[in-house]
Amino acid sequence: MAWWQAILDTLGLIAFVVLLAFLFLFVRRRAISRSGGTFECSVRTRTSTKGGAAALARGWALGLGRYTGDRLEWFRIFSFSPRPRHVFDRPMTVITSRTPHGAEAFSLYSGHVVVAVRLETGRTIELAMSRNALMGFLSWTEAAPPGFDRTLMT
Repeated sequence: MAWWQAILDTLGLIAFVVLLAFLFLFVRRRAISRSGGTFECSVRTRTSTKGGAAALARGWALGLGRYTGDRLEWFRIFSFSPRPRHVFDRPMTVITSRTPHGAEAFSLYSGHVVVAVRLETGRTIELAMSRNALMGFLSWTEAAPPGFDRTLMT
């Protein structure tokens, strides 16, 4: 076999592996979305704003949120894992909502709103979702069993 044939075979194999990876990501997203209750949702678990506006754009990860009973499961978009990266229980309180600004707007999906959420553990995270998904999220958090305090301060 000539050297150029070996290079072409190698390039063809690399292209085939990349195609399989993209195909797997597509099938994975369809499988996650199949059960319904999914929406585009970005997550930032580190909410420190040290460093000004540039720090706001850091830490965001694009993903999909999926409601499963009393839990919100979050999956990374570009991951091969079939399991959720984060699982949030329903007892959560929405603290604030705002529109992304500056460099942060380029880190998120277009038209999304950032929502700061306090979990039952006392930890605060930020979720970014569309306005329609936010309405569904607020309905989901407020539909918890009696005895949970739900407040929204905007």
